[in-house]
Formats: sequence, C-alpha cells, structure tokens
Amino acid sequence: MTRGDRNRLVLAADGGGSKTDVVLLDTAGEVLAWERGTGSSPQIDGLAPSVRVIDGLVRRALGHRDPRDLDVVGLYLSGLDLAEEIAAFRAAIAPLPWSPGAIVENDLHALLRAGTDAPDAVAVICGTGMNAIGVRADGAQVRFPALGPLSGDWGGGAELGDAVVWHAARAEDGRGPHTLLVERLLAAVDASSVAALIEDVHLGRRPAQAFAALAPLLFEAAAAGDEVARQVVRRQADEVVAFVRACVDRLGLRAVELPVLFGGGVARGRDPLLLASIHAGLAEHAPSARLEIVDAPPVLGAALLVLDAAGAEATAKVRARDHLSSDLRHAAEPVVAR
Repeated sequence: MTRGDRNRLVLAADGGGSKTDVVLLDTAGEVLAWERGTGSSPQIDGLAPSVRVIDGLVRRALGHRDPRDLDVVGLYLSGLDLAEEIAAFRAAIAPLPWSPGAIVENDLHALLRAGTDAPDAVAVICGTGMNAIGVRADGAQVRFPALGPLSGDWGGGAELGDAVVWHAARAEDGRGPHTLLVERLLAAVDASSVAALIEDVHLGRRPAQAFAALAPLLFEAAAAGDEVARQVVRRQADEVVAFVRACVDRLGLRAVELPVLFGGGVARGRDPLLLASIHAGLAEHAPSARLEIVDAPPVLGAALLVLDAAGAEATAKVRARDHLSSDLRHAAEPVVAR
C-alpha cells in the first residue's frame, strides 16, 4: 500500500435509538476522529432529525478536512428496514457535501461485521427494538420489517420496559400475581404508586418513551427469583430463538455450523437466565449454531465495512479493530442502546 493509499479517508456511522457514533479513519486503519451523539433512528426520531444528527457528527469528525477527500462513507442505522426507507434517507442526504456515493444500510450489517466475517451467519440485535439478519455464502439474505408489534416483533428494550409497567400495574390492582417489579419500578421512577405513574403518562406529564430504560429492572427482579420477571425473560429468549430459527430455516442452514451474533445492550448484560434459555432453544431449533455475544461497539463493524469497500489491507482492519474495541470511553453504552 502506498503512502497515498494510507492517507485516503473513510468515514463510518452507526446509529440507533439512543446514540450515534461516527468515526473517521484512514485506509491504514488509524482512527482520526470519533464523535458520539444522540440517537438517529429515522423510525424513532423522524427522517429530518436523523439526518441532522448524522450531518452534525460527520462535520465534527471532519473538522477542517475537505469532505471531497472522503474515499468511502458508510451509514448503518437502525430504522432503515425497508428499501423505501433506505431510498428516502439517501435522497435526504443527497444535498450534503460528504454524501456522494455514501453506502446507506441497516445497522445489523455493522453488528454482523463486528462479530464475524463468516459467509454463513445470523445476527440478532436487542436494543430499543429487536431485529435480525441471516446471510448465506452465495449472497442470499433473510431480513425482517422490524416495525414493532405491527410486524410481529416483541422483545426489545421498549417492550421489556412496557412489560415492567404492565405487570406492576396488574399486581398493584389485584389482577395479577405479586411481583418485585412494583417496588423496583416505583423506586426507579420516583412515583407514589403505579396508578399515579400511569396517570402521569396518560396526561402527558411523563414520557411513555422512557419505559425502555426500565428493562434492567426485569433482569434484576428475575435474578432475585421473581417468577413474573422470569417468565418475561424466558419469553424474550424465545423471541431471539424465533429470529434465529426463521433465518436458518429460510436459508437452509439448519445443519450448518454457523455463528449467531447477539448484540445490543440486553445481550451485553449477559443475564444468566436469558442466555441459558437461548442456548436451550438453539439446541432444539438450530443445533449447529453457536451463540456469540458481541461486546465491541457496533461502529467497529461499520468501520470494517468501509475499510472493506476501500480495499484496505488486513493489517489496517486489525489496527482499526484494536483501537475501536479498546476505547472503553466510547464503548460504554446504556443497557438498551441499539
């Protein structure tokens, strides 16, 4: 690789429901800038706000550099699940000086690349929402709409947080069994009762969207032996297994040894009951699959993808992986970040 090649610039972004990372690298794998901002999922925040977040972070990462010097730009965002959504995002960034030729894709591709370069693989992400992708060596893919309950989805941080409130409400008013979730919920949100919390949300005094941050309460209560919470955690494991089963069956990979990359804040929490239940489900429905938790920040996968596209050498990707995996200041994320 020549000196000129080493100095070519590439830029990668990974955006989810709670945070966005943008990294600027050269094709030798040196990280020149790493910027973090708020969430940028078009599905959650809207198209125009998403573009504003990405554009602001890109400009900060570039500093005084000329955006025309960028060799490859790759944007990997949650909420870009349909071809029409990807096309709309491309059109929205078209006027921006750094956007010509930009790769625009769903963030699952970044998770997949961060965890493996195996030709046959499945990735499941559990952050604010849940989604999955399956890939096969011949280029075939399985993807999902990931539009929440409308498309049959359940098990992301938002749904887990809703489950905390749902079960706590029923326990408090007598419709459901006793659960530790009541006291843990009230302590977390500083409310006098679950009924008061619900009234505040209904009347707009509290944001319902904040429920995603309650997901850790489920795992805490489950670890303390609360059966209501344990049932919800087992259901979440069933959803992970359902995604994997659908991918391997549709791709004809049931008998193939392949990695199942599990990413997002819930995965990195390594809840013992969740993982044991997933392993049991995989043993039944995808016995050749091996579960692997992705600890690296997803922007690592985005960076490797743009380095791939730029034709960077293997040593450059090793250098980028070492830097982006070891920077704990940036790697720390909320438990349900996606």
